[in-house]
Parts: sequence; C-alpha cells; structure tokens
Amino acid sequence: MTLVLGIESSCDETAAALVTGEREILAQAIASQEKEHAPYGGVVPEIAARAHAERLAPLVEKVLAEGGKTLADCDAIAATAGPGLIGGVMVGLVTAKALAMASDTPLLAINHLEGHALSPRLADPDLEFPYALLLVSGGHCQILRVDGVGRYRRLATTIDDALGEAFDKTAKILGLGYPGGPAVERLAKEGDPAVVPLPRPMVGSGEPHFSFAGLKSAVLRAHDSGEYADADIAASFQQAALDCILDRLHIALRRMGEVNALVVAGGVAANQTIRGGLEHLADDFGLRFTAPPLPLCTDNAAMIAWAGVERLAAGFPADPLDLRARPRWPLDPEAEPARGAGVKA
Repeated sequence: MTLVLGIESSCDETAAALVTGEREILAQAIASQEKEHAPYGGVVPEIAARAHAERLAPLVEKVLAEGGKTLADCDAIAATAGPGLIGGVMVGLVTAKALAMASDTPLLAINHLEGHALSPRLADPDLEFPYALLLVSGGHCQILRVDGVGRYRRLATTIDDALGEAFDKTAKILGLGYPGGPAVERLAKEGDPAVVPLPRPMVGSGEPHFSFAGLKSAVLRAHDSGEYADADIAASFQQAALDCILDRLHIALRRMGEVNALVVAGGVAANQTIRGGLEHLADDFGLRFTAPPLPLCTDNAAMIAWAGVERLAAGFPADPLDLRARPRWPLDPEAEPARGAGVKA
C-alpha cells in the first residue's frame, strides 16, 4: 500500500496529511491563521511564514501519531514547492527536506496547482483523464485541459486578478472581514443579483481569458454611491463573476477537444452558487460535473499527498534535496502569455 506524507504551507493554512494509494486519508490536520490575518483584511506574508514555522512540526507529529505511522512507513514525503508566498513555501519545503534526509525517504516537490488539479481524483475514483479543469482560488484563475499527471494544457488565465482575490476585496469593501469568500456568499443569499448594474469583464471577447480588476472597481463605486444595499451588491457581484466564468468556459470547452468531465477545484470551488452554474454548463455540453468535497477545495495537505501518490504511480522520480522553492510555477510552461497579463500570465 502506497503511503505519502503531505505538507502544505503556500499561503495561510499550515497543513499535514497521510494519504494512501487507495484514496484513504489516514489522518490530516490544518492550522488556520484567520485570527492572525483578520485585523489586516488579508494575508500578511511575514506573519504567515512565522506561523508556519511555529506550527508545522507539531502538525506532522500529530498526523503520524493519529495515523499510527512513522516516517519509515512512508513511501515519500510530498511538499508544496510553489507557487505561493515564498516565505511560507520555504518553511514547508525545508521541513520536508529535513524529514526526508533524516529518514532516508524520497522527497516529492509538488506544484500547489497540481495538488488542486488532481484533488478531485482523490474523492472521485471514476474521474478519468482527460478532463476540463476550472482552477479558481485566491491567487489563480485558469482553465486547463488535464491529460494526465504532469500533462496540462492551459487555455485561459487571468490577465490581472484572480477570482478569489476579487471575493476577498469585495468582502473588505463591504466590511465583511476575512476570509472574504464565504462571507460574500452568505450575504449574497439575502440580496437580489439583478439590482446593481455591474460589468462582465471580457465577456464576448474572442479569447477565454479572465479579468476581475474592473469588476472590483465597479463594486467599490457601487458601495461608495450609497444607492445600493450591501446584500444586493454582494449578490450582484457573485452573479457577475459567475456570468464571466460561464462565458469563458463556453469558449474554452469548444477549443479543448473531447474530455470526460468538467471539474472545478480551488478555494472558490466551495461556492455553491458557482458550483450550481457549472453543473448546468456541464449538462449543456453533455459532460459529467465533479468537484472535490468542501474540505478539499481550500488549501490542504491531503491534496499534496495525493499528488505525490499520483506522481509515484506515474513513475516520476524523487526530487533532489537541493531543489529550490518557487514563488511562481506554471502548470503549463509552454502556454503563450495572455496579452496584458504581465507576470500573472
């Protein structure tokens, strides 16, 4: 039985997990940093890195004890090596290197985005390659064709801000606190999505890329005008975001060829309104729709461990102990930059 210890520290969640090749999560633990970052309305990188350094070792000890395993029982130690906040990524990767060296266990450096991309297969054994993936989180917004482990073709990306970041900024504008995504979703249930005339950036354009900077600015103007209730702004923002996603996916799905399913992953995949819209879109294209369980949508170590399991099964070698952490790490390095996207391409 393949057994992998996973470590995740790319943003503001410190996490460790033990996952088997039979898709069993033997143990997992996540230490949230919501209280530390709430006063600032967003993640402060230095605070995040310090919190990772303080909490990671006890979390690893905890999951090994709860799983009844030792490092010697593990076939590999998988850790996020990027992309993400470089201080946090370094904490997790250095910890994994030390554990791997001390126990003579192979190290697997995992792309955080690959963790999200493969996470639906942890919960859904019937999900087969290839599939269309909408990856939506606080730092990323992409549409990819997933042909296999390590085989990704990016069809679209954001030219400015990610959707999760737009949710967080909308929450900050409305005074909802941090984390913003769940707060906006809760408030939107009380509002009318047709009240506030917000733009749908990029809708109707020929390329399936995303843009959310203008939508954020429109939310700010609507709020400052005093003409609209906060609940209506939240609902209208959420609907505008969904309309953008569906329009972009229509173009991308027509271009990527035959796939087995439409999959959504990343923190924003927890939003039930967005899930519902994507499920209807999948039906229109005759595709099955799948999404990870809510605990696997946000950053977690189980998805990192599972990516390690998948890479072992696919025959990928262990990574060298001198491998460096990467603040940016595209899943498809051959993809052409989106016009106007700069480094976010």
